[in-house]
Amino acid sequence: MNLTDFKILTFDVYGTLIDWESGMFEGLKPLTSQLKTPLSRDQVLEAHAYHESTQQAWTPAMPYTRLLATVYRRLAEEWQIPVTWEECETYGRSVEHWPAFPDSAEALRYLQQHYKLCVLSNVDAASFKHSNAKLGVTFDHVYTAEDIGSYKPSDRNFDYMIGHLARVGIAKDQILHTAESMFHDHQPANRHGLANAWIYRRHDKEGFGATMNPGEMPSYDFRFNSMAELAQAHKEAVAAMA
Repeated sequence: MNLTDFKILTFDVYGTLIDWESGMFEGLKPLTSQLKTPLSRDQVLEAHAYHESTQQAWTPAMPYTRLLATVYRRLAEEWQIPVTWEECETYGRSVEHWPAFPDSAEALRYLQQHYKLCVLSNVDAASFKHSNAKLGVTFDHVYTAEDIGSYKPSDRNFDYMIGHLARVGIAKDQILHTAESMFHDHQPANRHGLANAWIYRRHDKEGFGATMNPGEMPSYDFRFNSMAELAQAHKEAVAAMA
């Protein structure tokens, strides 16, 4: 299997292209600054991962902005910190402030010369608009949880993407699903028989941070520690064919 075998890269965005962990941690400071016993960054992110994934399972059609506001309230309750709903809503809108990883935009510009680019993301359209502006490319296809009515790792999200790409002539074996999260992306990619590239942004950290522990680790076809590494590997693959 070679990186040049594929027609389209289908991306998870948050954790892969957008540094959601830094964005979350910054957005939660109004709560974490009030903790009587300080928590580590990863402890904060792991608590967020629990409440986010739980809420997504219970309310799969809830838009992400509203869902994040609910997560903020659940965290405040867990940490016994009083909050207003207005404060919760402020956090719900915080996606617009989450930064892109420094290498994402340049890598995407290069990769767009060689692939179609697709988004399969657990957000709503309004939140993604702000992130898309930071990434600096126009994606060929954008499929959000709001469009589908469920959140990854639901199989519905992958069925939706695969079905819609098939309508425009892209077969499943032409897709390389490209993501950081083992829980949200690589497990369902395995179930659907998709080739996959792990962008292991947390390679220098322990645990799973803002995503749930997947349990048994999924398999993957490629692994890179950054989008820059993926772009460089593609350049080398092209050069090897020359």
